[in-house]
Amino acid sequence: MGFLQGVLVLVVIVAFDLKSALGSLKHRQSPSSRKPHSASASRVPDLSSQGFLSPFQKASQLPSLDYRKFAQDPLGLQEKQLLQGPVKPLDWKFPVVPEVQRELAVNFQLRKPVTPSSVAVQCSEDRVHVEVKKDLFSNGQLIQPSGLSMGGCAVVGEDSASGVLILEYALQDCNSVLMMTEDELVYTFAVTYTPVAFAGTPITRTEGAVVGIQCHYQRLHNVSSDALRPTWVPYASTEVAEDVLVFSMNLMLDDWSYQRPSNLYYLGDIINIEASVKVYNHVPLRVFVDRCVATQVPDVTSVPRYSFIENHGCLVDAKATASSSHFLPRTQEDKIRFQLEAFMFQGGSSPSIYITCTVKATLASAPSDALHKSCSFSNGWLAADGNHQVCACCDSTCGPEGRRDAPVGGVHWEGKASLGPVMVQGRQKTLTRLQ
Repeated sequence: MGFLQGVLVLVVIVAFDLKSALGSLKHRQSPSSRKPHSASASRVPDLSSQGFLSPFQKASQLPSLDYRKFAQDPLGLQEKQLLQGPVKPLDWKFPVVPEVQRELAVNFQLRKPVTPSSVAVQCSEDRVHVEVKKDLFSNGQLIQPSGLSMGGCAVVGEDSASGVLILEYALQDCNSVLMMTEDELVYTFAVTYTPVAFAGTPITRTEGAVVGIQCHYQRLHNVSSDALRPTWVPYASTEVAEDVLVFSMNLMLDDWSYQRPSNLYYLGDIINIEASVKVYNHVPLRVFVDRCVATQVPDVTSVPRYSFIENHGCLVDAKATASSSHFLPRTQEDKIRFQLEAFMFQGGSSPSIYITCTVKATLASAPSDALHKSCSFSNGWLAADGNHQVCACCDSTCGPEGRRDAPVGGVHWEGKASLGPVMVQGRQKTLTRLQ
């Protein structure tokens, strides 16, 4: 009897174990077990319908667990997709700097100066009387009496009403040269003008000149005289230009419509200069010329040098030399224009002039102030934008040098721009005979 009970219990256990194994196999082969959301469940052992492992299940029948893979990938595929979410493609590109418009052909003709009639001569029986206009070159620049002489003899008088300087000496004085021909006696003199630099500056706006004067006497006739017309010997004077904020300076035509195709000027001419800032991908800006220095070579530290805009936008040339140099009223926020009378360095070894300027830009919405202004002198200091009170400091100090102060309305940007060489010629001088 005991033996039969044992066999019966063994058969029941085998049947139960077989049923459990068949159920696990069906579960592995069912389609739902292959879905992504049940992937995490497949990593744990199969449970019986009562939720417990069979105590007689063999260890070899348990699904193997890859704990290293589980540690590396603790989240399932679905959880990863939920965490990452959709990724928006990048649409940013580097900004494209627009092409600079090609220069248009400009109908430009350089106006050559006309020889002025500014020296008059009267030859008497034993003396020569010479009158020289103070505006010797007919360019508005008055010569200094100390620079004028005739054969080493100085000016003896001045007619202020007529604006002339007077030299009068005996025919045998002032290193005169006597020549005799078959019919004439000829006394030759040389009236020399040596330009004098403006007080406190190394520049002059007049060319040196030598005017030949001759008094002709007929051996058997009366004394005659005539006026002479001086002409000129050439000289010279200079031009070059420059972030994504780009500062630049250009020479312009008289009507400011285009860049000037020639860099050649004559003494007494007006040089039109336009400073600008290009505002690629930027808010509107207002440009200022902070300071400018003229030199004979590109090195801004070389000597001689002439600072004609200083003190944060004060164009001091007009006050220092009584010139007509000035800023023009502003017509565009990103451009500022000014006119500079042509000049040259006295006794300079080079005919070239290089102009180097510090240019600033502020937000167009920011008001001008003592450190950001464009002031000209004409019986007082005047601002190009009409805010004249910001120019009150031009005769003193408008701010510490080297300090980069921002305007009242915000920040500013600063850069360098230059021109060079700009050629400024004098006028050719020739010797003219009296008949």
